[in-house]
This record gives sequence, C-alpha cells and structure tokens, in this order.
Amino acid sequence: MLLPRPTSAAPGDGTFPLAASTRITAPGELAQTAHWLQSVLRPATGLPLPVNGTSGPALALALDARIPAEGFRLTCGPAGVTLTGGDTAGVFYGCQALRQLLPPQIYRAAPVSGVRWEVPYGVIEDSPRFRWRGTMLDVARHFMPKHDVLRFIDLLAVHRFNTLHLHLTDDQGWRVEILRHPRLTEAGSWRRESQLGAAADAPADGRPHGGYYTQDDVREIVAYATQRHITVMPEIDVPGHSQAAIAAYPELGVRGERLETSPRWGINTNILNAEESTLDFFLGVFDEVMDLFPGRFIGIGGDECPKDQWDTDPRTQELMRERGLGGSKELQSWFLGRIAAHVAGRGRRVFGWDEILEGAVPEGVAVASWRGMTGARTAARRGYDVISCPDDQVYLDYRQSDLDSEPIPFAVPLTLADAYSFDPVPDGLTEQETTRILGGQANIWTEHMDSPRTVDYYVFPRLCAIAEALWSRGERDFDEFRVRLAAHLARLDALGVEYRREAGPLPWQRRPGVPGKPATRADWAEFIDGLVADIKS
Repeated sequence: MLLPRPTSAAPGDGTFPLAASTRITAPGELAQTAHWLQSVLRPATGLPLPVNGTSGPALALALDARIPAEGFRLTCGPAGVTLTGGDTAGVFYGCQALRQLLPPQIYRAAPVSGVRWEVPYGVIEDSPRFRWRGTMLDVARHFMPKHDVLRFIDLLAVHRFNTLHLHLTDDQGWRVEILRHPRLTEAGSWRRESQLGAAADAPADGRPHGGYYTQDDVREIVAYATQRHITVMPEIDVPGHSQAAIAAYPELGVRGERLETSPRWGINTNILNAEESTLDFFLGVFDEVMDLFPGRFIGIGGDECPKDQWDTDPRTQELMRERGLGGSKELQSWFLGRIAAHVAGRGRRVFGWDEILEGAVPEGVAVASWRGMTGARTAARRGYDVISCPDDQVYLDYRQSDLDSEPIPFAVPLTLADAYSFDPVPDGLTEQETTRILGGQANIWTEHMDSPRTVDYYVFPRLCAIAEALWSRGERDFDEFRVRLAAHLARLDALGVEYRREAGPLPWQRRPGVPGKPATRADWAEFIDGLVADIKS
C-alpha cells in the first residue's frame, strides 16, 4: 500500500510524463477531487494542470459502481492516466496512489527542478480490508493548534486513513468551545503546569499550558477532513477523566470542591456526580458537539473511572437506592445509558472504551478494545460492533525500543514490527462474529508529546505500518515492507515529518533526565489481564 505495485502491465514498458499540456478531467461529482489533485501536483511540478481543459493528455477521473466501496483502479498508458473509483473516496485514494508513483519530491510545497515527473505504465487495483481505519489523537493532555491538526489530517490522508478520533476532554484540559457553558474553556482549557515524566513522583515543568478550538475552528477541521474523506469523531470523556470540567463548574463533582485543571497524569479519583442536573449539563454539551460533528459516532469515554467517591458519598448512595441500582458499576452504566439514548435520539451511535462491557451496555454502542484483544472478542461474541486498538500493538505513546535513549520510556516496547503485525480480528471468533469487527485504530496519547515535532517522532513510521495493516489483505511480509518503507521515508522527508530513525532517536529527539516508566512484556500482560478479568467471555 505504501508503494503500489502494478497488478498487470500495460502493453510495452514505459512511462507517462506530466507536461505543460497535461490536463485533469472529471465529471461534476468529482470536481472537488479534481481540484484537490491539481492543488497537490502543482506546487512541486510547476505545471498548470487545468481541470477539464479542452485538449492534451489527461489524468482522467471516473466512477464505476462495479468497483468496491473505497476501492480504485489506476491505469497508466501512452494516452495518460485513468483513475476509476467505486465511489468518490475510492477516486481520492487512487489519486494518493498516483502521488506515490511519482518521484517523492512531488510532496514538496514549492517547485523542484531537475525532476522527471513520470508515471510508470501499468494497472493497479486496490480496495481496503476494513471500513474503519482510524487514528485517535489526544489533544487534551497537550493541545495541538488548529494548523497542526490540519497538517496531521493531510498525513492521515496520505496513508488512506478514514477516521480521526479527537480526544477532546480529560482531567488535564477541555478543548472544545461549548457556548452554553463558557467556563469549560475559560477555566478548563488550561492548567498551571504539567507533570514532567511518567513516574508518580515526577516533577512539574512550572509552565502553564492550554488552548482550545472555537466552534468555527471545529467546523473548519471537520470540513477540511471531509474533503479528504476523513470523518472526525469527537470524544467527550465521562464520567471519569472529567476534572477539567469540574474545575470549571465545581457543582459537577461529587464533593462540590473547587479543583484546578489537573497538572498530573494518571488515573484521577475526581469524577462527575450522578445528579440529574449534571446529566442535563452533559446532554446539553453533547447536543452542541453533535451539531458540530456530523459523523455517525460520538465518543462518550467510559474508561478508567474509579468509583471511590461514589462508594463513600451518602448522596450518591441515596441516588442509587432511588434508582434501584445495585452498585456503582450499575450507576456508571445508568449514566452512560442515558447519554447513549439521547445520542440515539438524534440518529447517532456512541463509541466507548471497553470498560463499558463491565455493566449493561448501551444500545448501538461500538466498543473500542484497548486493553489487549479481550474486549474485541467479548464484544463481538455479545453482538456489538468493535474497533480494535490493543495497547501493546497500536498505542503509539509506548516506547519504540529497549534503547536507553528513547524519550520518556513508557510501558512495553512497541516496535515497528509489532505495529505491522496488528490484526484487528482476534482469534477464536466465528465467521458471523468476525463481521462485528469494523476495523481498528492507532491511539496517540500525548502526556509525553508536548509539540507536533514530538508527535511526529512517536507516531511515524509506526503509523505507516498500521495503515498498511488496516488496508491490506492477505499475508504480510515485514522484511518486504521494510524495503518499501525505505522508499516511503523519502516522501515523509519531503512532507517535513520528523519520524524516528531505525537506529533510534536523533540527539534532539531524546529527553535526558526525564523519568519514564518502562515495563516488561510479562509484567504488562499480567497487569492487563487483571484489568479485563470482569469482561472475559
């Protein structure tokens, strides 16, 4: 997928050169894609490439319903290039394949001299294995400015991802403007400092951190992604991971105390209370979020919610008795179920982390299996849709090797080979159960990524491997992938991606003296097994 290989040869070997006379042709429904293709080919080539020009060899875009959804056929011969897709997304992915067939300098943003812009003759037919090919970007722990989010969307598009999951709220920050509750961003979007390192006793950096997206910013991000056939799914994490909201509105908390937006990482015991007023508050939040994000799924979190405050709070105990609930796990299910019903009432579905399986599961939920593949297996067997994102294969905040020079080494080593071996379908499912696996996603938690440059280091090239795992069918050969990846890295160089080198971090990518929290595979597996004991099928 990173470097398409022709599935059949055109008569006679040769190449089709892009020239001053080359034009792009497309029917009306592909006009937007045609103009996008023009916009990415013009800068480096300096060629005009008019859309629907009247004469000259063509890059022709077309639709053919016989081709699978998101699939394409690229044909190159003496007369030009024809890109045919099963739908507009398929044509777009065919355009990405065309870029990959050109010299890597095509990804540069200004004219490049001395390059022959030629496409080799041949035919490529391709379509994705999974319909959910996602990446989660945590902008709550460290905020990513809008222009960097747009850049990241372009990088996802290059790799044919179709879902960007934005983790917008957490204990450490609230990142989306909610008009009816302005203090969520006035107070909850910044913290006075940030923990520096992964150890529990790690020091703080003493530097305020913050930022948020206005509703106009969100509309721009969503529209920009839509043009690249990427759906942006928001996540508002409840009832845990909510200290930033409680800092803005103390009445949302169990104890009613005035808290600060948390400057520390890790699981936090400060959670939302279960009053009807708090639920109404968040139903209003989700209404505004659904107005901004038109996609089918809305993330509601449901993960890592300690019940200590609920279990010791007299008012919460009274509410559970009034509602006929048998304990705090049932209370969390009740809370999430009310939100899910509200979301469903607007024709949407909820997305939740696999802890949601520990109680009554909301109708229509898609389960994100992050604690290994146990959640995927259990959810599929119970008849729920699944997005697989096992931490030991696709959590890109995990350290990339055993090298001492890895910055802030956390958890187990997750190598390029580990990422490439990712398969969203767990062992042991029936054919019918397998249909519940919608696909998978990489997760980028940013506690230790305080800049877009650092995100680049942690994410690439492991995200390239995950992209291929989610797109491709059949057997995979890691050694063969490495050969193609070497060519692909030249594209990342042209795009300005500061990826991790195979030999390890460059000197400025290291974080000497900042403590990590590494673990062995055996210890980590035991830890995860303990977490999922309640959801094993």
